[in-house]
Order: sequence, then structure tokens, then C-alpha cells
Amino acid sequence: MSPLAATVGLALPQAMPSPTVGVWHLFGIPLRAYALCILAGIMVAIWVADRRMRDRGAEPGVVLDVSLYAVLFGIVGGRLYHVLTTPEPYFGKGGNPWHALRIWEGGLGIWGAIALGALGAWIGCRRHGVPFLAFADAAAPGVALAQAMGRWGNWFNNELYGGRTDLPWGLTIHEWDQAAGRAVVDASGAPVVLGTFHPTFLYEAVFLLALALVLVVVDRRRSLAPGQLFGLYVAGYPVGRIIIEKMRTDQAELILGQRLNVWTSLVVFALGVWIVWSTGRRARDGAHATPETAGATRS
Repeated sequence: MSPLAATVGLALPQAMPSPTVGVWHLFGIPLRAYALCILAGIMVAIWVADRRMRDRGAEPGVVLDVSLYAVLFGIVGGRLYHVLTTPEPYFGKGGNPWHALRIWEGGLGIWGAIALGALGAWIGCRRHGVPFLAFADAAAPGVALAQAMGRWGNWFNNELYGGRTDLPWGLTIHEWDQAAGRAVVDASGAPVVLGTFHPTFLYEAVFLLALALVLVVVDRRRSLAPGQLFGLYVAGYPVGRIIIEKMRTDQAELILGQRLNVWTSLVVFALGVWIVWSTGRRARDGAHATPETAGATRS
């Protein structure tokens, strides 16, 4: 190895660090990093949607009114998906069903969050007179940003990592006490290190940031039908998720040798493509309809 290479090699980090504590207590109240990351992501998503909806002529405050429905439904949907697809800790041998309610300890399935979150947004839009497709398009980039921020909660919890690696960006993972929200320590009080692994949480966060940027650029440069940008988000996210899912090594339900989330990603990708196609077709049909045919269709 040349002196320059040796110098560069010495300058490179051996691995990315991971937190050894994921819960802090303020006046006896536990503050969990996972929950804080999720909340920060929700705030950013609402802010982005509000800015984009105002640009479309929406009244101030209407996005917050609709988002309350979307957030509440999304949290319930995310937890339901997690519990139903990972039932062992709650209903398996030694499991505790009541722990399914401990959402603050982590465990939200994005697919359930998106599905019920969209339902909640639809209900909120109906109640407040907001066009749902316009809201969905305005919210899509912010939702991707919120997902990216939420993934840092997995970093704090030392979870959802890939296989072992000695790459400079390998992630140091500690043996974790989920109940205590901190790393297990050895007899000397030092955190127990399991090794260095691929930081799949970071890969997904970077992909989601890129997806949000692509959505904003496409929205500015292309004339899309209402709902098509949301469809691009729905179809775009599974593309990266399939790759990252196959890198992960955490326990998962398998169907025909593939992780459940891989199959879910394929279904969601197809749904996203259908949304892009159907909303585009609806816009074209509406543009070509005459007053007579439009009236006949409505009747």
C-alpha cells in the first residue's frame, strides 16, 4: 500500500456509530427517539403539504384539518400492519398481546400507514370540501420526507440493518434491550457490540429523499393529471424498498421464499401504476367530453 493510500485509509472511519441510548427521561416522562423521529416527520409532511396546497389556492389551516384524520388513521394502520405481519412478539410463545398497544416502543408498517392514512385523508377531504386527488398530490413529496426522517428512529433503536460488512459506512450495532431502550452492557459497563452491518435504514432514507426530490421536479416540469403525482409516489417507493428489503436480515414472514414486504411492494407498485394510468385516463376523458356526454355520464 502506498503512503498516500495508507494515509487515506487511516482517515477513513472504521464504521458508522449507533446510539447506545434511545430513551431519555424528562421529569420522569420517557422521551423515545423513535417516537420523536416519527413526530418530526409528521410535522414536516404537514408543513410541505400546507405550502403546496396554498400554492394551489387552498385556505390556510385546511391542510391541518385534513391531516389530523390522515395521521390518526395512518398510525393505527401502521401498527395494525406491523402486528399482523409480525405476530410472534404479541401472540406467539412467550408473547404479550398487550404489548401490541406499545406503539412508542417502535413497530409501524409503512404499508398499513399509507393505506389507512390515505383513507383518513379521503375522509378529511370529504368533511372539509377539499379535492382528495389535489391533496394527495400536494402531500406526496412531504410523505416521502416524513418516511426518510422516521427511518432515523430505527438507527436510534439499533434495528433493521443488513448483512455484515467491513465497508467504511458499515453501521455499528449493539445488543439492544428493547424494554429499557438502550444497549446491553457487559461486566465493565461497556455497550455490547454485535458487529458492523449494512445501514439499510440509511439506504432507504437516502432513497426517499431522492424520491421526494424527483416528485417535486416532475411536478414542476410536467403537466400531470390530478392524482398522477401521488400515483408516481405509490409506484416509486416500492422500487427502492424491494432492493433494500432483500438486504435486510431481521426476522420476517416468508411467502414462497420471499419476504412478505417484497410481495407487498410488488402489489403496491402495480397499484401505483394503475393510479397513474387511471387518473390520466379520467383527465383525458374529461377533456374530450362534450357538455351533452358529460351530462349523460353524470346521470
